[in-house]
Amino acid sequence: MWIQRFNSLKHIRKLNTVKCLSTKAQDVENIGPIVFQKLGGEDKGIAVYGLNSPKERNALGFDLIQAMREVNQIIREDTKISVVILHSLVRGIFCAGANLKERFKMNDDEVATFVRGLRNTFIEIEDLPMPTIAAIEGVAVGGGLELALACDIRVAADSAKLGLVETGRGLIPGAGGTQRLPRVIHLNIAKELIFTSRIISGNEAKELGLVNHVVPQNGNNNAAYEKSLEIAREIILNAPLALRCAKQAINEGVQLSITDGYEVEQKYYEKNIPTKDRQEGMLSFIQKRKPQYQGH
Repeated sequence: MWIQRFNSLKHIRKLNTVKCLSTKAQDVENIGPIVFQKLGGEDKGIAVYGLNSPKERNALGFDLIQAMREVNQIIREDTKISVVILHSLVRGIFCAGANLKERFKMNDDEVATFVRGLRNTFIEIEDLPMPTIAAIEGVAVGGGLELALACDIRVAADSAKLGLVETGRGLIPGAGGTQRLPRVIHLNIAKELIFTSRIISGNEAKELGLVNHVVPQNGNNNAAYEKSLEIAREIILNAPLALRCAKQAINEGVQLSITDGYEVEQKYYEKNIPTKDRQEGMLSFIQKRKPQYQGH
């Protein structure tokens, strides 16, 4: 029963009116426990991926993971999206990790299958073609931090709590945490955090290089989102296809020797050469005007 539920991607999708963090939202859509919105106006090109499962504290159970798979597919196929902000609509919580109530009901084989599927869901986020930003306002532990690690850029409020706590629960980080964390911060520090199950603050995470930015939390409890929006607004000024090529070049090349990485860079540079956006970038510079990128 558990595996059948996990493998099902059937959702009843509803277009609803919801309270959004941006007044420029368009195409607001509830997909299970996720609120997905594409911003408009000057923020066109920004998509907001909001976790919204307050009763479960955004714990990673069947419903949330299946909704994430559907949203990942929507984003991947939308060439008009230049950057994605992943955040939480639950106050004080980014993601509380695994849904242990569901996990406890599974047998050993079902747990192994579930965790593999969870890891693959996070790989889908990691492999989204456009830049992604995780806005972490509150608790991001276990799978919650692993989810944030799957994003390209991380922004935390100073009140955030981050940690890979699995060894304290008789587990190991199984959704990519043992692999991504040592690639983000120093190997010895990553080992210490995993071995101790230590939870650190947003400020400590910034000192370790785990997050790009830390900001003081505000009264609306959305300071990390607001900072992420600032970064996203800088990103959307640039050519969408160039952003995608740059991300792919980085992600592929960093796994290789630098010599092989140069060849990866050349591959994606050549892929970008025939685009109209490249021509527009050069022409707008010569004409001393703002470029009008079309994503082709």
